[in-house]
Amino acid sequence: MSRPSAAPGGHFDLTDHHGNAVTPENYRDRSLLVFFGFTHCAEVCPRVLGRNTRALSLLGRDADRFAPLYISVDPERDTPETMRRYLAEAHPRYTGLTGTPDQVQAAMAAYRVFARRVEETDGDYAMPHTSLTYLLDEEGRFVTYFHDTLTAEDLAERLRDHLVGRTGHPAEPAEPAVQGRGSCCS
Repeated sequence: MSRPSAAPGGHFDLTDHHGNAVTPENYRDRSLLVFFGFTHCAEVCPRVLGRNTRALSLLGRDADRFAPLYISVDPERDTPETMRRYLAEAHPRYTGLTGTPDQVQAAMAAYRVFARRVEETDGDYAMPHTSLTYLLDEEGRFVTYFHDTLTAEDLAERLRDHLVGRTGHPAEPAEPAVQGRGSCCS
């Protein structure tokens, strides 16, 4: 399997939900399971985080070999404290990451993630965004991504395959997600 030259993933400088500055190097001993979203998302983000959380629970102790990261696309509302409260109860395995708008944009660019602010009639706003979950190996190299339609059981199987080095599930092509395909909240 060949890797595309412009695969998603790469460096980021963000703040975790405990207020600590982090980069991918903080997680080098584990594979990364990365999902971009925002805490005010009503449907897709909670569903994907729930699916990912369930898949990790199906792995048992092997779940500790992954660092699940939830990177905000909405740094204006998603402060470290907001991320911590959002993840603490339902998704405690996750580390929430946020930062300045420039830091978040740089992380989005590294993962080839689409997001944009859309004003709503009630004065609030939504953040349509890419809804793929990315898998990176222990060295931070892109492995594959998973669509939000994959079941928790299928995701757990693919994560197990990754841990044992099996390639029974070919990587999905690494192309940028466009609105309407692999995106949420539109």
